[in-house]
Amino acid sequence: MNSAHPHSDDQALTSIEFRMRQAGEWLKLPDGVIETLIAPRRVLEVSIPIRRDDGTRERFTGWRVQHNITRGPAKGGIRYHPSVSRDETVSLAAAMSLKTALMNLPLGGAKGGVAVDPKTLSPAELERVTRRYVSEIFAFLGPDKDVPAPDVGTNAQVMAWVMDQYSIGVGHAVPGVVTGKPLALGGSLGRDSATGRGVVEAAMLVCQANGT
Repeated sequence: MNSAHPHSDDQALTSIEFRMRQAGEWLKLPDGVIETLIAPRRVLEVSIPIRRDDGTRERFTGWRVQHNITRGPAKGGIRYHPSVSRDETVSLAAAMSLKTALMNLPLGGAKGGVAVDPKTLSPAELERVTRRYVSEIFAFLGPDKDVPAPDVGTNAQVMAWVMDQYSIGVGHAVPGVVTGKPLALGGSLGRDSATGRGVVEAAMLVCQANGT
């Protein structure tokens, strides 16, 4: 049986591919269908050169992966962390596809990121990285294409820059291009704590199911 990433050393990617293949075999899906479900639809790697505040130049690498868009627009966060890699981003995008499908949402799965430590950047440098990253993946974003959100190392301010840069590109404000943006720009109440609350709710349901 073929693997979508036969030479990957990323444990998370190997694990999620294994679990998806296991589920496909349990459902008795044809091999070709399983491999199609595992393989990402699109993997974009971009170069992000910026000018530092001291005038020097530095280059970072970013990715945006749209894993599956069969059910609707791709949905998934953008993370800024030194460990961000192609394989990690693919695995997280696949996980988003599974999460949106399991919740029966009309969305696909995506993930993005830049291999950078945001703590080493000034606010102005962080904005430059974000705007250049969005410019590079601009053609693949949009409310009906791919809607990013905050993740590790990013926040509402970063999403505001994403929205602004995308809106500049199309010539008008597009609040729906991102979620997790500031409330003043149409963000949602409770967004900051939503993930943690979801974990608590899931844990409570597991406890109830186990009678504990």
